[in-house]
Amino acid sequence: MSDDPRLVDGYADVDDRAWEGALRPARLDEFVGQPRVRAQLEVVLQAASARGRSADHVLLSGPPGLGKTTLATIIAQEMAAPLRITSGPALQHAGDLAAVLSGLQPGEVLFIDEIHRVARAAEEMLYLAMEDFRVDIMVGKGPGATALPIEIAPFTLVGATTRAGLLPGPLRDRFGFTAHLDYYDDDDILTILHRSARLLAVDIDADGAQEISRRSRGTPRIANRLLRRVRDWAEVHGDRRIDLATARAALDLYEVDVLGLDRLDRAVLDALIRRFDGGPVGLTTLAVAVGEEAETVETVAEPFLVRCGFLVRTPRGRVATPAGWAHLGLAPGGPAGALELPLDVASTESE
Repeated sequence: MSDDPRLVDGYADVDDRAWEGALRPARLDEFVGQPRVRAQLEVVLQAASARGRSADHVLLSGPPGLGKTTLATIIAQEMAAPLRITSGPALQHAGDLAAVLSGLQPGEVLFIDEIHRVARAAEEMLYLAMEDFRVDIMVGKGPGATALPIEIAPFTLVGATTRAGLLPGPLRDRFGFTAHLDYYDDDDILTILHRSARLLAVDIDADGAQEISRRSRGTPRIANRLLRRVRDWAEVHGDRRIDLATARAALDLYEVDVLGLDRLDRAVLDALIRRFDGGPVGLTTLAVAVGEEAETVETVAEPFLVRCGFLVRTPRGRVATPAGWAHLGLAPGGPAGALELPLDVASTESE
């Protein structure tokens, strides 16, 4: 199950990368959502432009799919500067980072995705580059080794991370502006969907957009991915127009339910409730019950179930909440299992 691509996964896949370039806003005033971050970043960029200097280094944190890469491209666009993109896993040696930094042009924006995964040796080189715009290259080995300082052009580093807690303090402190991106509300997701539909030449009505929005987990990347799958369904089975019935039929086919839970999410919730009477049950036992690795259950399925209020983590194990029971159309029962709720009651309580 974990090997299957998940429509509701916030991380970008190959298909997403191919489409996002066409859908990504180019300017800050085109960026939808995150009003607090947008207003703060606007001040930072306008002040830097007025001084004729590179903007302060920017750290963007938050769950995947919320627009960190988009904001990095916008920063470069607003500063009229070229953008260079790399990632933490690609910087496993100090030489890797030195090659990138030494090739930067004055004022260039360097975007490092997953910056928490930069190797320690490269990370220490990054400290000096961010503060003094200099890197020290070690020449020779052993007692005779010497550090050769190389000046680099002033630049703006934009780091993105989904796990800000893994960043060491010295690196975090060198960013002049830090922003955390939150999940989007329904109105912002609807605005994004209508904009994307317009760019993709997709005919979608308000009810169809609303249905996709409510299943997108407040994440623009997921909303755009669902829009493309519903569009495909409409082209094959419908009249190429997305309305409420079309959106529901398509998303039911892809097993994305009314709140955005997919097959893995429901499998975990179903096992917790039907096999273990709602818990408490240990993570490893729960993972075996759904045929998944414990890490997959903990990092892939649980965060959204916790966010929905369907599951809680306790010292004794995982426990399903009344809302979790209701989402499956069940009510807490005896040791043998659960009592089914009337469908209208279950639907009301799960929403």
